[in-house]
Amino acid sequence: MAFEPLTEHRPVLGPHVYGYLRHGRGRPSRRLALAESLSLYCSRHELTLCGVFTDADLTTRDVGSAAFTGVLDVLALPDTYGLVIPARSHLGPRRVAAARERRLVGLDVRLMMVRPPQVRRVHSSAGPPGKWRAVRDERP
Repeated sequence: MAFEPLTEHRPVLGPHVYGYLRHGRGRPSRRLALAESLSLYCSRHELTLCGVFTDADLTTRDVGSAAFTGVLDVLALPDTYGLVIPARSHLGPRRVAAARERRLVGLDVRLMMVRPPQVRRVHSSAGPPGKWRAVRDERP
C-alpha cells in the first residue's frame, strides 16, 4: 500500500495573480524592492505571482496605459484570481485610480494591496480640545 505525500510536502500552486507598479524611470533598486514586496506578499498568502506589469511614466493621466492594458488582458483570463499592488497610489492619481478600479470591478477579480490604506487618528482642530478624528492614510 503506497501513501501519497501530504500536500504540505508537495509543491502546490496557489491562485494566479499579477502585479502592477507605477514607478518612474528613477532608481532601479526601488523598482526591485517594490516587485520583491509583491512577491513576498504572494508567498505569504499562498498566491502564485505570474508576472508584474510596470508603468514607467508617472506623468500620464491616461487610464489605459500600455502596462495597465496588459494587466486587464491577463486579468480577463479564466484562471486569474486578482491583482496585487504595493499601495492604492500605484493605480494613479485619484481620477485615474477611480476609473481603473471601475474597470477591475467589471472583471470580477480581487484587488489586493500589500499596504492597504490605514485609518489613523489625528487631533481635530475643529471642535473641543482633546477630540480626535480618524483619517485615511494613503501614502505610497
